[in-house]
Amino acid sequence: MGRQIEAEYIDAGQVRFGYLHMVILGEESQWAAEASECAAEQDAFWPYHDRLFDSQAKKNTGGFSKENLFQFAIELGLDGDAFQTCQDSGKYTQIINKETLTGMKIGFRGTPSFLINGQPLIGDQPLEAFQKIIEAELFR
Repeated sequence: MGRQIEAEYIDAGQVRFGYLHMVILGEESQWAAEASECAAEQDAFWPYHDRLFDSQAKKNTGGFSKENLFQFAIELGLDGDAFQTCQDSGKYTQIINKETLTGMKIGFRGTPSFLINGQPLIGDQPLEAFQKIIEAELFR
């Protein structure tokens, strides 16, 4: 669905997309968000994001342990030393905390959550739900 929105609206210059982390499931959720930013340093945010999404387990049961997060980076062909240094540094902790607070101020309490020109769209939604809002906004 995200790829369809990208092809139809973002690539056409009609929609701009931004991403905020929303840490709501505790320590492992925080580690995963930070790890995704470390992957971004190696131009692999989206592949890493997708790997995390495909590997979701029950919250804080070890699915997103630091060891597993490192292993995901290796599986994606990232530089393990650079990833580990970044992961251990905590340099994204404050940024991710700030993004989480921003999401909470907007009213988001879970993921996925979307904001389209000020209109919240909560939960896993079909493409048509996005298209309806986007098209209405484009022709407003």
